[in-house]
Amino acid sequence: MAYDKFEVLTSTAFPLPIENVDTDQIIPARFLKATERKDFDINFFRDWRFEADGTPKADFPLNKEIHAGSQILVGGRNFGSGSSREHAAWSVYDFGLRCVISSEFADIFKNNCLNVGVLPVQVSAEFADSLFAAIEADPKAEITVDLPNQTVTLVATGASESFDINGYKKGNMLNGFDDIDYLKNIEGEITAFAGTRPF
Repeated sequence: MAYDKFEVLTSTAFPLPIENVDTDQIIPARFLKATERKDFDINFFRDWRFEADGTPKADFPLNKEIHAGSQILVGGRNFGSGSSREHAAWSVYDFGLRCVISSEFADIFKNNCLNVGVLPVQVSAEFADSLFAAIEADPKAEITVDLPNQTVTLVATGASESFDINGYKKGNMLNGFDDIDYLKNIEGEITAFAGTRPF
């Protein structure tokens, strides 16, 4: 499945300064029985966003109108820990987020995000704290994530930090490719190479 290309994103952000957010909170296990990819946006952080009767929890950041429309989530340390469920990354994308920023990610969650069109940006703990402080001071504070140059910048102050990303995954994000799209894109090269091999 192809995804929207990711190049430079400037957006406000949802702040979630909670450490060790695990995938069972991101998408509770009871929603993994689905046979098709639907309603993952509704069930994103389901138990944290809603009361048992379905009423939205007004104090949860993802429910606050002032953050509505944000495409970035700034999370606490060790974001995405727990099980390897790819559904967690799906729910992030389906909710409308294109980037998650944290000072530390669980490796499997990080890779799952890259596979489904969500850019995980790992920054220093100090820079993450500065983003939280900026959002608290001004919920409409904007952050620019520049994938070609691998930088994340707080627009108001110009404070910036670089981030690392695997070159192959970077190329796929820039082109809006998943792994299958990448292979289709180089089908001619694969065919040409296969033609040079003896059978």
